[in-house]
Amino acid sequence: MVTVITIYSLLGIFLAASLIKSREKTVRAFRIAWKALLKTAPSLIAVLGIVGLTLGILTPETISKIVGAEAGFAATIIAAFVGAITLIPSLVAFPLAGSLLRSGATIMTISAFVTTLVMVGFVTAPMEIKMLGKKFTLLRNGLGFAAALVIALVMGVVL
Repeated sequence: MVTVITIYSLLGIFLAASLIKSREKTVRAFRIAWKALLKTAPSLIAVLGIVGLTLGILTPETISKIVGAEAGFAATIIAAFVGAITLIPSLVAFPLAGSLLRSGATIMTISAFVTTLVMVGFVTAPMEIKMLGKKFTLLRNGLGFAAALVIALVMGVVL
């Protein structure tokens, strides 16, 4: 709770300083931020809805069986593939990872999911191939996937 109060206090102080320095720029920044929020809100609400429904339908026992210690390393591989093929913003992925972790998923499995989500782009690969070439895209995604598995293993051992 102290952290939240500290963050909001700093936010208020910096907002006041910004308003004092240039009211016009601060208002313009708020308008830009509002437009960005309106653009991203539909997809964010849809993803949050899907996550909420999934966590509502799947019991912690089911989640534990699918991505928990019982599932073994196969669950980590599956989570890595799911992370590689999904296109979820990190803003949604981290709370989802926390919810899955509290529901019985292992740190190794969640690490593989989040790391491939960020480092591997199956959905964006066609565009990347056009812009950067097939060899580079396949190499980057392959190395990203391998690195994600190594990171997941390290996280599983360390934590």
